[in-house]
Parts: sequence; C-alpha cells; structure tokens
Amino acid sequence: MRKLIKGNEAMAEGAVIAGCRYYFGYPITPQNEVPAYMSKRLPEVGGVFVQAESELASINMVYGASAAGARVMTTTSSPGFSLMMEGVSYLAASRLPCVLANVQRGGPGLGNIAPAQGDYFQAVKGGGHGDYRLIVLAPASPQEMMDLTILAFELSDKYRVPALILSDGIIGQMMESVDIPDNYVPGKIEKPWALTGAKGRSKNVVCSLFLDENVMQNLNTALSDTYEELKKSEVRHESFMTEDAEAVIVAFGTPSRIAKNAVLRARAEGFKAGLLRPISLFPFPEKVISSLVENNVKNFLVTEMNSGQMLEDVKLSVSGRADVHFYGTTGGVITDEDVMTDKIIALCKGGSRG
Repeated sequence: MRKLIKGNEAMAEGAVIAGCRYYFGYPITPQNEVPAYMSKRLPEVGGVFVQAESELASINMVYGASAAGARVMTTTSSPGFSLMMEGVSYLAASRLPCVLANVQRGGPGLGNIAPAQGDYFQAVKGGGHGDYRLIVLAPASPQEMMDLTILAFELSDKYRVPALILSDGIIGQMMESVDIPDNYVPGKIEKPWALTGAKGRSKNVVCSLFLDENVMQNLNTALSDTYEELKKSEVRHESFMTEDAEAVIVAFGTPSRIAKNAVLRARAEGFKAGLLRPISLFPFPEKVISSLVENNVKNFLVTEMNSGQMLEDVKLSVSGRADVHFYGTTGGVITDEDVMTDKIIALCKGGSRG
C-alpha cells in the first residue's frame, strides 16, 4: 500500500509495523506529528501511549518497558534529546534495546525550530557519560524514516544496543509517497534477561550500577566487542556515481538529497563527481571511504548542516591520503545546491594533490 504521509508519520507507522506497542514522549517541534500519530494509532493495535511530563520522564519510562522485554520507542528534538542523555547512558550500560529518534533542529541552546544536523557528535560519539555507542541510522526520505525505524528495532534487539534514528526537521516534515508493507512479521528474539516475573526460574536483575571495578571493566569489554561486531556486519551506505569519480561529496540526511542534484549537474558539465551517503552513522562506513581513496578519489567534500562534525570521521577514514574539504551551514540554514555544485566542480578541476 502506498500513502502520502509526512516523514514523522512514516517513522511512527514503521514503529508500529515493527511491533512497538509502547511509546512515551513529550511534545517538541519539529517532531510533534509522532506523538500525535501514536496517540491514535497505538490504541488501535492494543498498545500504550503516554505523554510524559518531560523528556527525562520519557526516557526512564523507556528504560522500564525495555527491561520488561517490550519493544518501546521515544522521539524528541535536539534540546529534548540533551535532557535524555542520563537515561540513554543507563540504557546502554544495562544493554536494553529500544529505539530513540532525534528530529534535529537549530542550536545550540534552545535554538530554533529550523532543520539542522548539529547533534551528530552527541549521537555518534555517545552524548552521555561513559564508553558507549548507539546504533545510529540517518534517513534521507520519508520512506527511509519508515524502513530504517523497522530496521532499528531489529538491530537493537539483536545486539542489545539502543538504536537512534537521527533525522532533521526537513525529512520529518516532508511529505512523500511511502510504500507501507502489508505483511511484515517482526523478528522474534528471545529475551531471557527480561524482568517478566521469576516464578519457576531464578530472578533477573537489570541495572547499570557495578561497584566492583573489575565487573564494570568486564561490561565495558563486552560492550566494545559488540560495537566491533556492528562495525563488521551492519555498515550501511549509498554510493551514487562513485565508480569513476575523482571528487566525492559525503553527506547524510537533507544535504545528501541536495548533493545528489549537485553531482548530476557536475556530471552534465563533464566532471567526474560522485556522492557517498552514510546511512549508518555508527557504525560509520570508514572502509568504504578508504576504498574510494584506493580507487583514485583525490578530493572529498563533506557537507553538513553544522560546523563540521561528520567531517572528523571522514578525515579519520581518509587518513591523509586525499584532500578533505568542508561546506557547512549552521543555525537552521539549509545547504545551498549552487554552492555545493560550484565547490565539487572546482575540486574536479583541481586534479591530483600537489
């Protein structure tokens, strides 16, 4: 079935399709369509919607539902996600699967309600305390808002790592035709660790407090091993016209849509430009970028709606073997197609490194 819906609504329906029956959230623009949709949709499928008194309350409700073995979700936008950081760290340490979403807006501070990507570091590097990561997926369309939300629930359950949909205000508010699966069957993963009542078995304990430093170190080692497995098995990206490219734009979310047009315009003028779009921001497609260098890409143009955050991961992946350039906008200003086109053409003209 195809339906014209907003990205936020597609994400919400994707959660329902994936088997999410518990949603706890607090209103904040530009993601308010999600709680509005869930407040109507979840009762239709026997689920529970709760508008919490704050983002802090929401994330702790997520902790409780996940500890009981449920598929659970919360969504927010940038300042709201900052308020959740304590609970996100608790979820990661307790190895509790769940799906979170941040439909980013301009910042820092309270900022504004315009689209932005200033929360990349917070999402990808772990915004709370301690050594932890989230599975981070970055949609570039309403269709991907749905598809990646479904995937996020499956990956989170499989690896016992919280998953985050990192979107922005444009993708969340955009309306496009979305293909809604009719017969998707959510994965059934056993959760013997869940708090489901101890009758007939020994009790389970879910917590993130380990006063013995050796026990704490063992947990960190187990988490690190899981993150390495994610790097090996769950990297996702889109390559567009990179086969013979000499200069490649690297972008995610809204800028990647603009970048695709810039690449097409450069190609129309005879320049070998391409686009690499990371879909998983963690795990990051570092080996894909490295292979592009080996295939004779001489210049990368990283474009983001921030002051240069994914830029650092691209530089690490390139490891000094090619030139990495940056074009960014901040505060809710959207990257410009003409500027992007001019910059990638100039890099194509530049040829090899001096």
